[in-house]
Amino acid sequence: MAASSDTVVTPSSLRQAFGNVFSLFILILIGVLAFSIRLFSVIKYESVIHEFDPYFNYRVTQFLTKNGIYDFWNWFDDRTWYPLGRVIGGTVYPGLTLTAGTLWWILNSLNIPLSVETVCVFTAPTFSAFAAWATYLLTKEVKGPGAGLTAAALLAMVPSYISRSVAGSYDNEAVAIFALIFTFYLYIKTLNTGSLFYATLNALAYFYMVCSWGGYTFIINLIPMHALLCIVTGRYSSRLYIAYAPLVILGTLLAALVPVVGFNAVMTSEHFASFLVFIILNVVGLVYYIKGILTPKMFKVAVTLVISAGLIVCCAVVAVLIALVASSPTKGWSGRSLSLLDPTYASKYIPIIASVSEHQPPTWPSYFMDINVLAFLVPAGIIACFLPLTDASSFVILYLVTSVYFSGVMVRLMLVLAPAACIMSGIALSSAFGVFTRSIKFASIGKQVDAGDTGNGVTQNDVVKPDKTEEPPKEKASRKKKKEKENVEKTPIVTKSERRLLMLPTEASVVAILLLMLLGAFYVVHCVWAAAEAYSAPSIVLTSHSHDGLHVFDDFREAYAWLSHNTDVDDKVASWWDYGYQTTAMANRTVIVDNNTWNNTHIATVGTAMSSPEKAAWEIFNSLDVKYVLVVFGGLVGYPSDDINKFLWMVRIGGGVFPHIKEPDYLRDGQYRIDSMATPTMLNCLMYKLSYYRFVETDGKGFDRVRRTEIGKKHFKLTHFDEVFTTHHWMVRIYKLKPPKNRIRGKTKKSKSKSNSAGSKRSATRKKNPWH
Repeated sequence: MAASSDTVVTPSSLRQAFGNVFSLFILILIGVLAFSIRLFSVIKYESVIHEFDPYFNYRVTQFLTKNGIYDFWNWFDDRTWYPLGRVIGGTVYPGLTLTAGTLWWILNSLNIPLSVETVCVFTAPTFSAFAAWATYLLTKEVKGPGAGLTAAALLAMVPSYISRSVAGSYDNEAVAIFALIFTFYLYIKTLNTGSLFYATLNALAYFYMVCSWGGYTFIINLIPMHALLCIVTGRYSSRLYIAYAPLVILGTLLAALVPVVGFNAVMTSEHFASFLVFIILNVVGLVYYIKGILTPKMFKVAVTLVISAGLIVCCAVVAVLIALVASSPTKGWSGRSLSLLDPTYASKYIPIIASVSEHQPPTWPSYFMDINVLAFLVPAGIIACFLPLTDASSFVILYLVTSVYFSGVMVRLMLVLAPAACIMSGIALSSAFGVFTRSIKFASIGKQVDAGDTGNGVTQNDVVKPDKTEEPPKEKASRKKKKEKENVEKTPIVTKSERRLLMLPTEASVVAILLLMLLGAFYVVHCVWAAAEAYSAPSIVLTSHSHDGLHVFDDFREAYAWLSHNTDVDDKVASWWDYGYQTTAMANRTVIVDNNTWNNTHIATVGTAMSSPEKAAWEIFNSLDVKYVLVVFGGLVGYPSDDINKFLWMVRIGGGVFPHIKEPDYLRDGQYRIDSMATPTMLNCLMYKLSYYRFVETDGKGFDRVRRTEIGKKHFKLTHFDEVFTTHHWMVRIYKLKPPKNRIRGKTKKSKSKSNSAGSKRSATRKKNPWH
């Protein structure tokens, strides 16, 4: 009987158990939603890798699964950056590759024979579900499970995250956003519990983030900012020390193990803030410890000594850091970090970074496109985080503020803002629903109480309590045994005045709930549209709708297939760096530059060749052993992301290294033109000729549908290049360099001696590097 009395199931415990099971069921549905909403690209098109960078990641994953991890770390790729090559193991963030490779190995061990490409295509949707669950855990630590479920549902659908995680978008962000949110969750969990176990897991999660994406520097600067904020506002505790110290020490040591990071984890300015805050945290901790063991008088003396010693140590560390920073022209900061701190830096000094579209500042409509109604809910979430303000809520506020700034500098970092916006919006919606439903509940309770008051003539506040002296001893003992049980089960007594303060009118609450549901429905419709239409089309397979139906443009794969089947394995292909990864992965040919952009001089050489006259460009490409040149042209079908639209960046990057290339030479009165008013330099450069060669034959006028004008130079011949392939829609054009002998034919006949001497002069000129 005693055992049965101990296991009595109360209504509150039943409600809690039911709530936990229901929350788990909702989380599973959120994961299914996050995965399935990203499958439109596979359903509408096919299972294919998207964009440019994912093709390199796919190629590296293929190598890993075929040759093993040891060969992966030591892989020197001689098919890229010819003739320099690239050490793959030391120049990539291996988190994505190792994750997909591990998934492929597990699936094949379970006799699920999926191809490497299939695993790569579905890695991002899978980790989107993990990111939604991590968002639930993080928001739950801040404001409870209701806010956590709401935030997880919002993140599962937010368009900004969908744009980087659709099926086929096999890029670093596919796993990095999950790692980012999970690291923040473990930091808050450690801050709330003071558990060294969670602190160790936090360091490991940070290590996974370092392996996955260069955006790990956001974590190692945001967490020190929060720790410093806690110290300044008087919220220092042992839990803060446990949450911060292992992350800096163990996390930095683990980060240094990643080859692409190495000693940068302790030698670059992006990491110095964490070390300075670590010193401050130790000094503050020592002061609090001394305060606990000394008398007030001795404490004053000890604090003076501790602060003096701390200042000396800080000055010494700062002096060392200044010495390290002064030795670097960029003061220890990387070019991308300086671009974030100074939005004008890239356009002034690093045009290769400024030329990337995703590095441009976003426009106001892009915020509404990528986070939609969350932009209006975020302020309400900030207010809710101040009621009350805790260590966890102050962290998410700081996360939001910093991510808003960085997203305003670079449109790519809208991806970092999306989780913060979802967390704040989840807190706002949960708090709002709590207020409105509580008002309806209290209104119904008030009516019942008022009805009872009318019938009995006694108010709830006027209930007469029995005198303790008149209570029988047996009843008193039984009441004492059941005290905890009664405290859980009884309904709290609320006075009429308190009820009026907590209540809103029932009609207003119902209308507000309906409006919030309508707002949520609008958000869902927008997210589904963005997933189905805006972000699911693979860039390698283009489509357009017209009055006569759907048109598919598969020119990219057509061109890469031609290169793969009609050129020699050792042939070198030159193109602008945007297409390097795809050319290597799909055509299996050696490229001069690719999307890694690690060598600005090499890219400037290709830009200089594209900006030069045909003969000078031939000499540059010939010296690099180039056999074929690939250009992307959209003038016939109206494809705007072609090389003519990117050409000014080739001029700027080439002119940054080789001064004879000057941007004003390609502009007419400051305007970029390709029509009859274009400058002679523009009309005679290689890019213009390779793009518009024979273009007048298409319509007899040479009308460019992208630039909406007729081209300036319509009839010309190529003397140093042969057109070997043009795709069906003229989107990709491939040219072959003519050999030196073909260029001599048709010249005026000269004596043997003169021709020999001329030939020797030409060979000497050919051997000389023309752009040095």
